[in-house]
Amino acid sequence: MHSVTMTTGKQAAERAGEKLSARRKQRAEEMNKEGFSEEEERRSVEEEDYEELMRKAASSAASRRKPAPSSKQQIIPKIPEAVDDFLRNFLRRAGLSRTLNSFEAEWYGSAQNLLRETLPMEVTGVFFIPEALTHRQLLQSELETVRRETELLRKELLMAGESLVRTQRERDFHRLQYRRVAEDKNRLIEDFKQLKKHLESYEPVLRQLDDKYQAALRQKMLISLRKDRVQNTRDARVNQETAQIKKENVKRSSADKLPAKSTTARHPKDSEFPVCSRLVNPHTTQGNFLKWKNPGSFSLSCSIRAHKLPISCIALHPRKRILASACDDRSWRLWELPANGEKVGQMLLTGEGHSDWLSGCSFHPDGAKLATTSGDTMVRLWDFSRGCCLLVLSGHSQPTWGCSFHSCGHFLASCSADRTAKLWDLNSQRCRLTLRRHTASVNSVCFLPFSNLLLTCSADKTLAMWDARLGVCTATFYGHQHPCNHTAINQAGNFMASCDSWGIINLWDIRKPALAMATVDAGPLATNQVAFSPSGKTLAVASSDSLVRLVEVDSCVVSSMSGHSNAVQSVTFDHRGETVVSAGSDGVINVWS
Repeated sequence: MHSVTMTTGKQAAERAGEKLSARRKQRAEEMNKEGFSEEEERRSVEEEDYEELMRKAASSAASRRKPAPSSKQQIIPKIPEAVDDFLRNFLRRAGLSRTLNSFEAEWYGSAQNLLRETLPMEVTGVFFIPEALTHRQLLQSELETVRRETELLRKELLMAGESLVRTQRERDFHRLQYRRVAEDKNRLIEDFKQLKKHLESYEPVLRQLDDKYQAALRQKMLISLRKDRVQNTRDARVNQETAQIKKENVKRSSADKLPAKSTTARHPKDSEFPVCSRLVNPHTTQGNFLKWKNPGSFSLSCSIRAHKLPISCIALHPRKRILASACDDRSWRLWELPANGEKVGQMLLTGEGHSDWLSGCSFHPDGAKLATTSGDTMVRLWDFSRGCCLLVLSGHSQPTWGCSFHSCGHFLASCSADRTAKLWDLNSQRCRLTLRRHTASVNSVCFLPFSNLLLTCSADKTLAMWDARLGVCTATFYGHQHPCNHTAINQAGNFMASCDSWGIINLWDIRKPALAMATVDAGPLATNQVAFSPSGKTLAVASSDSLVRLVEVDSCVVSSMSGHSNAVQSVTFDHRGETVVSAGSDGVINVWS
């Protein structure tokens, strides 16, 4: 039986070989007729050989697996299966699924490429029809992709629906809120209109009250002026009557004796005030010839470490480049200001004698003496030639804040926290007048240049002009809303400046005390001192924010200079207005030029 099977297989192989050779010859003739290239012929031959070998291998494997039939059974020849089906079935039986997938992908891909190369559509007109399995796999992959995208779209749709519901709820809530706010707005508008009408009904009454207040204020000022004049006239009359009575008594008691000198209520060493109308202020003519320096051109040229404690005040010598400084360490010092580009200031003299901090200092018009004020309530007069304290003036009950000399040099004015200002006669060494009008601490005092008028400023937010001969307040300046710290007058004597604890600077025309000429805001911190330049066109301001400010008087333009590490307490110009000197709580004197 085995021999018959082998014979049948050989015969089948021989018949297949004959058919293959006949097919080769037929294809060769067709290729020669159609004019194919040798390369294409060789490729087709190799493919046919490969197919023949695969068929032989399949037939031999089938003959081995098939058991020998019995003699009674009829031998039926089996048609061999295709090579690709054989390999696919073999791999599926062996469970090699990944190998099967790789084989199918490679096999159908190569077959598709071969058909595309050997059977072009332009020549044969045949379109490639994909294998059903490959097409099924492509459709399955596309279907899975579509399912995934559908699932994502479903999730996004659910999220969008939730977001839409949430947005609708928020819209309804905000719509309700808007309606409530609109109702409140309409109600407030109605209330505002009613209040406005109600306020308009009060305007005539307020206008009448304001007119009455202004009239009462003017009446009060007039009454106070009349009161001061009557008081001074009465005092003068009483003094005159007392002196007349004493004179008559002396005459009666000394009828039989030699005649004696008459005595009056005045001290024999009392000084007389000069007739200032006969004096000519030299600064009114010199101011026109002084050069004006642009405030923006100043820069720090020198710093002097003058004291370890805060400096409260500085003052410039009337004629020389000498500066006096008063400090919280109870001492005063004289410094020679650097000149010609020098960077170091030289200390010339120092003095001690007060029992508490110093608050102010002022040079005598002759430049040989210095007056100082202190927290010990005393006013001291120092003589440089003798190197000692020449005079101690006591009379204030609280700390003294500042002092100023009359242009003649015989009188010294001082101010104190006891709400008074005093006028001292240096020849008789006594207090000639006590000026009482302010209701709070008097923080600054100064004489008008070459005049008998005296200016004071107080923490009661007012400034007062006094006639030093009579002790009468001739004018009161209202305009500050906070306590005044300092006041200064230009050398021509027609304009003055004042500063307060809120940084407000007011410029005044002395002839028009009713209203400030201009206002400059240097706040919110306090401005401690102001000083005019010799030309009167620039105002220097010492501020608590550690800045030195320069104000153009005509345009009120402000420029700032920084160089101190703490509050600036005092500031002044040199004689030509080309240098600014400042001192502060850091104990440093800065020279700006």
